[in-house]
Formats: sequence, structure tokens, C-alpha cells
Amino acid sequence: MIKLTRRAVLALSVGVAASFSALPSFAEDKIVLRLSSPMSETDQRAIALTEQFGPGVSSFATFEPHWNATLFKQNTELEAIARGNLEMSVTSAQELAQFFPEWSIFTAGYVLQDADHQVAVFNDAVMDPFKQKVEEELGVKLLAPMYLGRRHVNLRQSRDEVDVRTPADLAGINLRMPGTDAWQFLGKALGANPTPMAFTEVYTALQTGAVDGQDNPLPTVVDAKFYEVTKQIALTSHLVDWNFIALSKAVWEDLSPEQQQAVQSAADAAAKAEREAQLKKEADLRGFLEQKGLAIYEPDLDSFRSHVQKAYLESDFANDWPAGVLERINELGH
Repeated sequence: MIKLTRRAVLALSVGVAASFSALPSFAEDKIVLRLSSPMSETDQRAIALTEQFGPGVSSFATFEPHWNATLFKQNTELEAIARGNLEMSVTSAQELAQFFPEWSIFTAGYVLQDADHQVAVFNDAVMDPFKQKVEEELGVKLLAPMYLGRRHVNLRQSRDEVDVRTPADLAGINLRMPGTDAWQFLGKALGANPTPMAFTEVYTALQTGAVDGQDNPLPTVVDAKFYEVTKQIALTSHLVDWNFIALSKAVWEDLSPEQQQAVQSAADAAAKAEREAQLKKEADLRGFLEQKGLAIYEPDLDSFRSHVQKAYLESDFANDWPAGVLERINELGH
């Protein structure tokens, strides 16, 4: 009921916002494209947007980013765009799923396989109805996907003690996962015993053996120094996370065809630059972690993928997934 009410309010806001011109009244004035995001200016996404998107639209627009949620609070950006109070944001599949339950398919384990798969899915016709609904009901146009990284299983045991090849090898493993129902479900689907715990407690819990492991992308393993209290990383890639560069539909529709092409090209360039930088960072950190003595290896991903997807398809999460979409997404990954 809350979601429906929120969507109804936003639909009204979109109608009101669309009745106003998004562009300045004088043709010689540049458009101001304000972007609000909770990320810091050193985030790979922020760097790419600043260095690629801004210059790409500079002939007719001024790109004005506001980082660290200084303009709008986190998770309020879409409402701001719907009301006509904001031009741009970087949104997530998780956030969109709060409005449209069918978007949860893009947050489930092993649906997206890697960065290239994300791009293929985003550009395929299978995603058109998802994008269209966001445009029609939120007044938000999704321009391009941004790659966040892959989450892996990081354990305190050595490979002599636990060698993770299939989900069966995680049986009895107490794996710290974020505390929401969705995260806990993913942990169970992986074959582990998911343990909810605050992130700030994870290092000590690994050190003392209160948990056997945790799941996060490699940059988090390094930043939190989990490599000091763990011995291996199984590259399960169970969640390949992504964001989307989002623009007000009202702003988009007031652009000339040439300006629309420039905005799209600038967004594509920013997404590509961010994706390449993030992938390089992951590759570099693998070498760093191996130097620290961690065993890093890839398990049987087909076994994990089929096991986890079966668990989702038999759960309530899949009730909102349109028929045939998962199959098409899987096809695009091969």
C-alpha cells in the first residue's frame, strides 16, 4: 500500500512537472543540469560524470553536480525529479524496485553476470518496458548503466579447510550478510548460513571466529582490511551490482534532437569510462590481495547460478517478474 500511494503521488507530480518548460526562456541561456547524489567526489562514478558527461554537454548545458547528498537526501532524488525540482541523479535497481516490484529481478543473485552483460541487458529490448514504466510513472529517463562491482565470498578458513566449488561447500558456513530479508535470502540461496551483523562488527567477528566469512566486492575487502583476518576469496560474483544515470524526462523532451544525442553520447562516455576504471581497480586489487597471502579462485559458477536462480524462482520474489524476462537475460549472458 505504501508503494502504491507513493507511486500515485509521484504520478501526479510528474503531470504537474511536465506542464512546465524545463529549459530557460531565453535560447541563449545554457541549461543547468543539477545532479544530486550521496556519493563522494572521489567515487569512480562521480569522476566519470565530471570528466566525461559535463564536457560532453558544455556547448548548451552547465553540469552542476552536488555530491555527499548536499542537495537532496539519499533516496529522495527520484521524487525531486518527479516534482520538477531536480534534473539528474544516479539511481539503483534497488531504489527502482521500491516503486516497481518487477525491478527486483535486476537485484537478484546471478541475474547479471558481468559488466558487459549489464550493458547488453540495458540495451536489449527486454528492458524497454522497464525503462518505459519509469519514464511514464516517475518522469525519469534512464540514460546508461554504471558498473558498481561484483560481490564475492570471503572466508577466514584456508582452502585446506574449506574449498568452495559448489553451494554444497558452503553448508554450515556462518556468512555475514546485510540484515534485510532480501540479503538473508541470498545468503541461504548461496548455500550458507547467513548471519545478520552490523558492518562495523565484521572485522572483530572474523578475527574471533564469531562468523566464518563475509561477502563484499574486493575494494571493500581492502578498505575494511578484511584481508588481515581472512585467508581466501571465492570469486562467486553472486551479485553484479549496477546504477543508472537518470535524467528528468521533462528536461529530455525539451531538448532539441541534436542536444538529446549529445546528452546520450555524454552519458554513454561517462558510463564507459567508469566501467573501465572500476574493472581495472578490481583487477589491481586482486593482485594486492594475493600479495597479502589470500587464495583467490573461481568456483563452479554454473553450479552456483543454477542453484541460486532456482531458489529465487521458487520464492515470492519471482511473483512480480514478467514471464520470459529471466530467460532472455540469461541468453544475453552467453
